Amino acid sequence: MSLKLIRRIRLDVWVMGFVALFLLVLVLFEGDLLIARAFFFDTTTNEWIARHDWWANELLHTGGRNLMRLVGVFALFAWASSYRLTRLATHRADLGYFAACMVLVPLTIGILKQITNVDCPWDLQGFGGSMPVIHWFEPRPAELPHAACFPGAHSSSAFALFGLFFMWRSIRPAWATVALFGTLALGGAFSIAQQSRGAHFVSHDVVSALLAWLMCFALHRFRSGDASQTT
Repeated sequence: MSLKLIRRIRLDVWVMGFVALFLLVLVLFEGDLLIARAFFFDTTTNEWIARHDWWANELLHTGGRNLMRLVGVFALFAWASSYRLTRLATHRADLGYFAACMVLVPLTIGILKQITNVDCPWDLQGFGGSMPVIHWFEPRPAELPHAACFPGAHSSSAFALFGLFFMWRSIRPAWATVALFGTLALGGAFSIAQQSRGAHFVSHDVVSALLAWLMCFALHRFRSGDASQTT
């Protein structure tokens, strides 16, 4: 294992550790509730600031969802086409990796949403809803209906683009930098839109970003290990 690779892995671990620490602070100090009340929920009108706004609902939610689905379909099509088109054959591994990120990240987080049984902010008491606020690690009363809002699935479709960063950082560092900041910007925009609507708390999207980073990283390490065994 080269020194450069070791340094990259250490950087990845530091990033994951920093995000985990931020999540811990959110948990210990009720950060989700504080941030929601400070920036996204209007207590005078008892409404989320963008609950019915076009930019959050039609543009960044519906439009963003359709855009990321299109990117995922394009990635799958390009990978499949690499088996028929000679000019794409040399990029087959990259295309397959990127397609896997675009499919597996939102799919996995969508499944987790169904398992975690966590309410959306707009359903909670004090935020326009009727469900009780259940703090982290508290058991959910059995009589409450099933909920599915954690982690944030919408932002995960954008955070899946972390795959471009891992794919390019060894061979095209400048492209990788653009991909990293572009992914953070798009994922952040999706997250802010959802939090402004009351669909998610900050922690929902931070966990989504962390899981996306972990999955893209793991897929890249698997792909790199597989490539080294075949060379």
